[in-house]
Amino acid sequence: MAHARNVQATAVVTRRMGKRILVPVDDSEQARRANALAVELFPEETIVLLHVINPADAGFNWEAAMPSFPEGWYDQQQEHAESLLDDIEAENPDADYERVVELGQPAQTIAETIEAEDIDHVVMGSHGRRGVSRLLLGSVAETVVRKSPVPVTIVR
Repeated sequence: MAHARNVQATAVVTRRMGKRILVPVDDSEQARRANALAVELFPEETIVLLHVINPADAGFNWEAAMPSFPEGWYDQQQEHAESLLDDIEAENPDADYERVVELGQPAQTIAETIEAEDIDHVVMGSHGRRGVSRLLLGSVAETVVRKSPVPVTIVR
């Protein structure tokens, strides 16, 4: 008589604890409100602050034959980003923060960071532009909402 063996397969599943909440920040009041809301809604989670250094702010042209930044511009932007992130973190000193500073076009960089940083939710400010200014300037928040694979909360 054959004996049946009970074989159990076990899979090792790596799960990280807690959620990761992305808060893209700039110098706006809307970004500060988004950070405050993220901390309020997700008090036990990791808040990933993202500041995007936008080359367009330096007059950078992606199509130029030899694109470059004015001398010292990037270093100044990096220092400004660190100072901005220091200020935002100081507003909620008990929050669990991580920092990311990237160079790129804001909407695209935010979308890429969602994937790269394993983000579960985005909380971001919107400048609330309407009409012609929105058509001319576009909406970073709208683009992120369309591209994001995770929920996005918009703060005005």
